[in-house]
Amino acid sequence: MIEPDYLTATRTGYDAAVVPYAELVREKFFANPLHHAMISVFAELVRTGGDGLVADVGCGPGHITAHLHSLGVTAFGVDLSPEMIALARETHPELRFEVGLMNALDVEDASLAGVLANYSIIHTPPERLPETLAEFHRVLAPGGHLLLAFQAYDGSGELAEAFDHKVSLAYRYSPDGVVELLREAGLTEVARLVIAPGEDPMRGFPQAHLLTRRPDEG
Repeated sequence: MIEPDYLTATRTGYDAAVVPYAELVREKFFANPLHHAMISVFAELVRTGGDGLVADVGCGPGHITAHLHSLGVTAFGVDLSPEMIALARETHPELRFEVGLMNALDVEDASLAGVLANYSIIHTPPERLPETLAEFHRVLAPGGHLLLAFQAYDGSGELAEAFDHKVSLAYRYSPDGVVELLREAGLTEVARLVIAPGEDPMRGFPQAHLLTRRPDEG
């Protein structure tokens, strides 16, 4: 099967930028409590729901996988970039990291207590996003939670707007549009946090954090 161009471009871009990117995202993540506020909520929901395994999808250098571990969550990281995975394994040898695709996870159906995709859907073209969200639904156990974070699009009538990301072409998404796609995939919105555009000194984009759940069966 021929790999889609966007996957090749994304892998190549992150492989080439692994060291400076890792330094930037670690610093940014820990510098502002708003960037990880919903992750703490997500972790608590996983723990109170009986624990279980969590996938950090698009884990990059593994800093958020390690943060989840520090919060008492059993987490592993998956990333498209072999160079990012190599760095994550070197930095956090006690944790599990593997190369993989977010739209084709090597995980059994209904086996995860949670999925975290922190700014990792942004390189997915809008027409390919439904299949990725369907994959997240597939791997989540009933009652399991999904947390998505992404640059938000606040225009009207469109799902997404492309922007020139430093690594590879990216898209900022309408929170309402993504919630609708999540609903179609079988996931229910629990909560959302939208950080005001003035808090983003780089591009002035709002930042969306959407917490959803796969409903219990029965």
